[in-house]
Amino acid sequence: MKRYAKTIFVAASLAAMGSTSLLSGCAATQLAIEKRDLDVQTKLSDTIFLDPMAESKKTIFVQVRNTSDKPDFDIAADVTSAIAAKGYHVVTDPEKAQYILQANILQVGKVSESAAHMAFGGYGAPLGSAFLAAGAAVGMGARSGGAILGAGLAGGLIEMVANSAVKDVYFTAITDVQIRERQRSGTKSHESSMHNLHQGNSGGTTVTYAEDTDYRTYQTRVMSVANKVNLDFNDAVTPLRSGLVRVISGVF
Repeated sequence: MKRYAKTIFVAASLAAMGSTSLLSGCAATQLAIEKRDLDVQTKLSDTIFLDPMAESKKTIFVQVRNTSDKPDFDIAADVTSAIAAKGYHVVTDPEKAQYILQANILQVGKVSESAAHMAFGGYGAPLGSAFLAAGAAVGMGARSGGAILGAGLAGGLIEMVANSAVKDVYFTAITDVQIRERQRSGTKSHESSMHNLHQGNSGGTTVTYAEDTDYRTYQTRVMSVANKVNLDFNDAVTPLRSGLVRVISGVF
């Protein structure tokens, strides 16, 4: 009787572990199905409205920098071409431009899911550690008890293989954008700024300045997110770049 009860207990344990492994496999399969298609979304942190301008005054100076660790992620030529296609004349002298567009690519690369979904802040906001390259670690716990140990290891191995084969991957590209719009003749803006410069751990310097300017200044941040199961960076580059170009040029 005792041997029969023990057999029933072992069988039930094996069935439970088999069900757990099956669920793990199902979860991985469900993720692979739900995110089999590439999803790319791009948005501004703040909307910019520019005043309508006569065709003869649609001149713009474009400057795009890249301070990320992906120097080949270049959108300067594409942004310039997209704006020119809207009827703007791109000039090389900012003094002759009605608009001055400056953009800086801050970050390009893999991030965690939480970082991809979190509020990314406005122009100049710090990215924080959440936007460091995302990593993954898989652990497998130990069990004890004869046949149960073997089944547990097998179940853990199945779960590990499933999780390793199916990854929910996010890549982002984050860009700060500043647009200066020349004001009508006779109109001036007053700009003031203050910067705190740190000197070591014990001191610093505060720098302030104020000036009258012929421009109105607008600032925003653009973030493009690409998501797909087992997404490779080479497959994410083109849609990320296209999203940024479309949104930045769309302001004009």
